[in-house]
Amino acid sequence: MVTTTASASTKLEPEVFRAAVVIVLGSIMAILDTTIVAVALESLAKDFHVSVSTIQWVTTGYLLALAVVIPVTGWAVHRIGAKPLYISALVIFIVGSVLCGLAWSATSLIVFRVVQGIGGGMLMPVGQTIMARTAGPARMGQVMGVIGMPTLLGPILGPVIGGAIITNTSWRWIFFVNIPIGVAALVAAIFFLEGSERDRDHRFDLIGFLCLSPGLALLVYGLSEVGNQPQGFASSKVQWCLAIGIALTIAFVFRSFRAPEPLMEMRLFRNRTFTVSSICIFLSGATLYGTMFLLPLYYEVVRGRSAWMAGLLMAPQGIGAAMVMRWAGTLADRRGARIVVPIGMALLALGTLAYTQVSGTSNYGFLAAALFVRGIGLGLAMMPVFAASYRDLSHAEIPRASTATNILRQVGGSLGVAVFAVVLQTQITKRLPGSGGIFGASAGAMSPHIVNELAAAFATSFWWSFGTCVIAIAPALLLPGPVKQGLSAPA
Repeated sequence: MVTTTASASTKLEPEVFRAAVVIVLGSIMAILDTTIVAVALESLAKDFHVSVSTIQWVTTGYLLALAVVIPVTGWAVHRIGAKPLYISALVIFIVGSVLCGLAWSATSLIVFRVVQGIGGGMLMPVGQTIMARTAGPARMGQVMGVIGMPTLLGPILGPVIGGAIITNTSWRWIFFVNIPIGVAALVAAIFFLEGSERDRDHRFDLIGFLCLSPGLALLVYGLSEVGNQPQGFASSKVQWCLAIGIALTIAFVFRSFRAPEPLMEMRLFRNRTFTVSSICIFLSGATLYGTMFLLPLYYEVVRGRSAWMAGLLMAPQGIGAAMVMRWAGTLADRRGARIVVPIGMALLALGTLAYTQVSGTSNYGFLAAALFVRGIGLGLAMMPVFAASYRDLSHAEIPRASTATNILRQVGGSLGVAVFAVVLQTQITKRLPGSGGIFGASAGAMSPHIVNELAAAFATSFWWSFGTCVIAIAPALLLPGPVKQGLSAPA
């Protein structure tokens, strides 16, 4: 049991700070790799002489691996211990990165990305579990503001870093860049992380795993295929994948309430704070990853910018988030997530609103200012929500809560990308029938009419992101206030 006293200092103890450094080093690699490859897909397709739709599996395979491995981490933390499991995840991720950099074909690269994703899928939930146990509930906002930086900035900075690498070196360095960071994180984890207890009495829920992991994988795969199929959601392939995925997920929910030790503890949702936080996490994941899908496409397709320039134009969002991230966690500890998160969601919606009015000639300075506001909103909203989700939970419930919140963020992000992509595709088809698709020509070769119609299609898609932000304000208002000094956390 962790007790918060009135004299508790806001300064992090050395062991907490060292653990945070280790978790940040490991997490930033896994999160960056969800988006850093996006700007390299065209180069990969040319090098391996395959279509872009085939090479997209470099991204999809990684996301599928993340979705499949996350449900196992809660049980594995109990069985193996948090520190050994985190070290194992780092080793798997480093080996996967080396193999990806040495890939000789599209097929080998896709397989190695799955290996990399298995390691990456464990890093974030295990890292959050370590920090939740180390810091205690009263400082969760402050600590999550530190270790949450990769979660928020990774998808934002990924295109910038990827564009710089592609412009100046080989695509292989997108993967090789992980090696020195990974080795540093591995050495730091061995020496800095404290050992944790193991409980070998916990049993692995095989039936639950056979329902949830394939269910999530099929959902992610089905959603990722919507944009690749000419019929979209009407495609029988997409419909079968989504139908089976939903059926397996529902079966898992029923199994969870009957299993003595389910992989994902659905009983956690009986806790009001956890449920409200989970809704906010799902919606914030949808708007973060979904909008990050739209932004580079708008700058590259409509405005004719290179991958490097598109990444730079998206940088104000990362700057805004970085400026308030840690301060937001401390503020949430003092004032409560109920105050901080709704303000963040409102700023997020305000920044997104500007993009609902984009055209083929929108002022770059105005768009940059809007992204800066959006970044501040993300910084205020994201990590206080994760911190709030752990607040009323016991020490033993934290690993399973970490598993659940990471699954929700991943599924929310996948759903956001799929829905926004379908809206964009439908709008382009409606406004420019027979145009040959979004990549039919460069912006410089398109007539002003086509450019404006494409911009209008993007503007409509951004309305969906805006709507998601607005909807998220409602549950955010139900989040808890500050932790009262002198109270004990749940045992």
